Amino acid sequence: MFAGIDIASERHVLARLDSSGKVIGRPIAFGEDRDGYRRLAEALGPPPVLVAMEATGHYWKNLFAVLTAAGHDVALLNPFTARRFQDATLERTKTDTIDAEGLARLAFEKRPAPTQLHDEAPESLRELVRHRDRLRQDFDDRVRQLHRLVDLGFPEFTRHVRSLDSMLATALIAEYPTAQAFARANPRRLAKLRYDGCHFVGPDLAEQLVAAAKYSVGQHHGPVYALQARHICQDLDMWRRRLTEIDRDIEGLLETHEVGKLLLSIDGLGPHSVARIIAAVGDPARFRSAGAFAAYVGVVPGLRQSGKQSARVRAPISPMGNARLRHALWMPVLGAVRRNPWLRAFYLRLRAAGKPAKLALIAAMRKLLNAVYSVARNRKPFVASADMARAA
Repeated sequence: MFAGIDIASERHVLARLDSSGKVIGRPIAFGEDRDGYRRLAEALGPPPVLVAMEATGHYWKNLFAVLTAAGHDVALLNPFTARRFQDATLERTKTDTIDAEGLARLAFEKRPAPTQLHDEAPESLRELVRHRDRLRQDFDDRVRQLHRLVDLGFPEFTRHVRSLDSMLATALIAEYPTAQAFARANPRRLAKLRYDGCHFVGPDLAEQLVAAAKYSVGQHHGPVYALQARHICQDLDMWRRRLTEIDRDIEGLLETHEVGKLLLSIDGLGPHSVARIIAAVGDPARFRSAGAFAAYVGVVPGLRQSGKQSARVRAPISPMGNARLRHALWMPVLGAVRRNPWLRAFYLRLRAAGKPAKLALIAAMRKLLNAVYSVARNRKPFVASADMARAA
């Protein structure tokens, strides 16, 4: 039997085909609860059944765990793949029933390989990375709100304290939220304010802030603005502590992860970058080659050659691939071409050959992914080869 399940938040739809591709009964709707799962088990019958479904948000996870525990083969499909299959059948109407039948038909015709999820460690890293991204987004949103309040109440503040997301800035604004508060402050008391538990503001900065506050053009000093500034500073301190805790948890998981600990031996890859790689792919060695791994990330040329079109026409990188992982690796690559001797030599050689900087960086990312794949496949720390050493 072949089955397709259209995933939703509370109500899923099941469609079934027999071994000859004939539809079995009408599509069945079942809920995301115990009764619904029991109805699904009765409809599928004894395992194994090849079930195709899209990886829609997080709604598929409970269903996937139940089906695999029951012994069924479950193929998680990219929604783009399912949509292309539906387009190839000239299906223009889109309903839950039609989508479920299309997934069942795809399972029958294409026989996709069952999906094997990563073990517990990559799943934990994935959740920590996502949680850290959400916290970081909230942190950055709060910093932007603080910028607005500072611009209204004490715009000269950023001339003396450049970054508002620093401990120094939040400690100062929490204590003196407006220009009027700074103007009334005692410079000696302000100089003794601790901002990270051990460092003081200092007399020079204190005198500069008090002097600037007395002639500030800020016009919003009311209690409402002061209250907002204090609350935002408290929120920033709390999120800063939570980000530090998550960073420690990520580093601890990497120390116990075989591949993660080895990938840290590559210059230019820190704990965050390694955690994102493992969270996205689990073990990079599961790909058949380094080229397949690079294609998954999307660091391959998106060639369009047909008829008389020249094969030498410059093409951008492929629009496919894991864009989130590719974006996350961009800054590590910028650091790696400065810190990693062999990668820097490779980058400079491309630049000397007249290649644009962005193209050379993309090539360096591909080279770095090759190193990641090699370390994961050989299960050995990264060591630059003789050719790499000579090039460096």
